[in-house]
Amino acid sequence: MTTTTLDKPIKAPTFRHVSAGRRIRNNLATGVVWACFAIALVPLVWVLFMVVSKGFEAIISLNWWENSQKGVLPDQFAGGVYHAIYGTVVQTAVAAVIAVPLGIMAAVYLVEYGSGWLAKTTTFMVDILAGVPSIVAALFIFALWIATLGFPQSAFAVSLALVLLMLPVVVRSTEEMLKLVPDELREASYALGIPKWKTILRIVVPTALPGMLSGILLALARVMGETAPVLVLVGYSKSINTNLFDGNMASLPLLIYQELSNPEPAGRLRVWGAALTLILIIALLYLAAAVVNKLLTRNR
Repeated sequence: MTTTTLDKPIKAPTFRHVSAGRRIRNNLATGVVWACFAIALVPLVWVLFMVVSKGFEAIISLNWWENSQKGVLPDQFAGGVYHAIYGTVVQTAVAAVIAVPLGIMAAVYLVEYGSGWLAKTTTFMVDILAGVPSIVAALFIFALWIATLGFPQSAFAVSLALVLLMLPVVVRSTEEMLKLVPDELREASYALGIPKWKTILRIVVPTALPGMLSGILLALARVMGETAPVLVLVGYSKSINTNLFDGNMASLPLLIYQELSNPEPAGRLRVWGAALTLILIIALLYLAAAVVNKLLTRNR
């Protein structure tokens, strides 16, 4: 048996030299992308700077977080937005209690069971809801809940309108997370004789849970700043109203709209302070979504 040796070592292939024109086009495209990014960032930074600079004086006061505007005159910078924060949180929480279970069940049906005309109709309706403006949702609830059924304007009516705006976001985000669950997990569960409903409940949903929770929190942040429902479906109150089904109830968007008609410096300060407060609450929700997603992904 004979062996042969190579006289010359084998050289790995090398890339061809990149031409100067190609480098120029690459650098030009990179510069255009960065320029577009900077242009898009300018209005965002400007808005944040304006809101922080004009509203910071309001939110640093402890009374801002602990008191309402009850008994406060238009030219007095006193009291706070506790009543508006309460209204915003309560209206959004009630909407979430209704929209989240419905959205999750609809997404589970579309991914795990959906076929035929019912699934197509559900998908079509979700797509329509995703494009419905907030004012249209508010007018629909006004026509149905108040004008037709005879219920009074209330915070609950606002929550119903927020449900219509929140539902498609929950359905779409949950649907995408469920689709990311590998089919091998489902098949392994079926091979062990586990029913489909239990596989969904014990395997599929827990696997997709981090992304689902992030989508729910982002949906909450999306509807929290809506103005049209509160303008159409409830009136403004300077004090706290704990009755969801009757009476006026303040919220941060409604407080901003109410104080816009106040020409006094105190009114302008309350407008900027309420805007900054709303931004901070929404930012906390986005941060919570990121933290929850990271913790649940790490513990899986």
